[in-house]
Amino acid sequence: MPDQLLAVDEALDRLARHDPQGAELIKLRFFVGLNHIEAAKALGLSERTAKRIWAYARAWLHKELQR
Repeated sequence: MPDQLLAVDEALDRLARHDPQGAELIKLRFFVGLNHIEAAKALGLSERTAKRIWAYARAWLHKELQR
């Protein structure tokens, strides 16, 4: 489990360099527990934009963790 947490943390750091909003959205949703609308508001994004960023960031993170 600690190895998995470290892998997620490292992948989020890489995502933050590539897509800072995507990384922040992932953190707000997974670690803070905000729902989609709350996370979008926290980042000052429209719901539609947040959904687009979420889809990309989630897919990117999944791909990174599969390596």
